[in-house]
Amino acid sequence: MDFNIPEKTQKLLDDLDVFIEDVIKPIEQENDNIRFFDHRREDSRTDWDRDGLPNAEWEALLVRMRQEADKAGFWRYHLPERFGGQNGTNLDMAIVREHLARKGLGLHNDLQNESSIVGNLVTVLMMERFGSEAQQEQWIPKMLNGEARIGFGLTEPLHGSDATWMETTATRDGDEWVITGEKYWNTGLHHATHDYIFARTSGEPGEGTGITCFIVPTDSAGFKVEEFMWTFNMPTDHAHVTLDQVRVNHAGILGEEGKGLQTAQLFVHENRIRQAASSLGAGLHCIDTAVEWASNRVVFGKPLAQNQAIQFPLAELYTEAEMIRALIWKTAWQLDEGVDHMEITDKVAMCNYRGNRFCCDAADRAMQTCGGQGYGRKLPFEHIYRHHRRYRITEGSEEIQIRKVAGKLFGFAARAKG
Repeated sequence: MDFNIPEKTQKLLDDLDVFIEDVIKPIEQENDNIRFFDHRREDSRTDWDRDGLPNAEWEALLVRMRQEADKAGFWRYHLPERFGGQNGTNLDMAIVREHLARKGLGLHNDLQNESSIVGNLVTVLMMERFGSEAQQEQWIPKMLNGEARIGFGLTEPLHGSDATWMETTATRDGDEWVITGEKYWNTGLHHATHDYIFARTSGEPGEGTGITCFIVPTDSAGFKVEEFMWTFNMPTDHAHVTLDQVRVNHAGILGEEGKGLQTAQLFVHENRIRQAASSLGAGLHCIDTAVEWASNRVVFGKPLAQNQAIQFPLAELYTEAEMIRALIWKTAWQLDEGVDHMEITDKVAMCNYRGNRFCCDAADRAMQTCGGQGYGRKLPFEHIYRHHRRYRITEGSEEIQIRKVAGKLFGFAARAKG
């Protein structure tokens, strides 16, 4: 592996930088749009009178950003050419995600909802990888133009990290399936037209097979959003969903019947590696900001940065960042080289939990370095910490990630594949 950034990827980064300065930054300054990124960000983004959902003006701004990025040829970069993409690789996406996150808060790459000028289109990739030809023709154009918006319903109130014990079931009734159960933390349901619902269709609780992924219209009879759950990081779009004998046609299955966890694994593996890269970039932004602040802050007649108590914690975090980047790039490169993702699931887990923990540690240390100013909302540390703290829980808690690593290390990997 060559550790230099590939020439085509570097050109992409340069082009993105120009696009941000020429197109995105001016939009940020229009009509006080900067309120969504400065100290007013959380309040400006949240519709407190509508159960804490995202503010309509905020979401309209994100749509505008995506449209501009799509018009410029960036938003679909990771997708195959037949869907308007550029066949971007996992390594490309890891490098891009770090680069954009390291720039800090802005419309170019929002951390709170992963909306970026280079789209992280994982639900589209699921359809591209596992959908039939007819499903791809039906769904992918609609997903890309916003006509179809699909959520991801895997986690349940009593079953999070180990989906093999899920209690949502689906039974066959002629050409239809009848789904009954509950889902938690079902993201994006405030505007989703459909939901990827995972339900057990055969087998026994605890078995990895026998779970099927269904494409369920959210306006189906019996499909109900019970509440949107407020979180550490607002606004919320995380729904508690109940399904009471919801009927779905057999053609609404994504992938093979009984092998739905394979589609879920694509989602989490694709997302975890890029999530780690984003955490790396955001953590480095915290370090960069703290270093600049400490270098300009004069205390007791000298720059704060001259104190080793300030230097050493940031230097250790900076060293950790270099090691995490090397692992992320290697793992992304291996995926691009065709290594089966389950063969390196432990490496993906390492990237994810170490990257997310690094970001939280960097935000906390940067806040401490900058003292009272660091605790204030004019600096980005609280926002970055609140957002990335969730990644130590979602899509597999860091304990589950470490369990994957231990499973490979101790030979229990067959049980640790969930």
